[in-house]
Amino acid sequence: MDPDVKNKVEYIIAVISEFAAAHSLNTLQAYRYLERFKGLDFVSRFYNVEHTLSFEDVIEDLTAYCHRKGGALV
Repeated sequence: MDPDVKNKVEYIIAVISEFAAAHSLNTLQAYRYLERFKGLDFVSRFYNVEHTLSFEDVIEDLTAYCHRKGGALV
């Protein structure tokens, strides 16, 4: 596997886990929420910027983005 792809996949998995912890969800619930409200697309599309931020900032960005897309978590 291409190292860049591997790093991106590992990062997205970590983001899902951190998002779950921040919002008191299990990882499956977090994955489904982020998928439904386009959060995973956001992280993938802006990986080059997002991975330079703290997980706290990324979770804040994701929460706001998903909320704008109709998500209920704030």
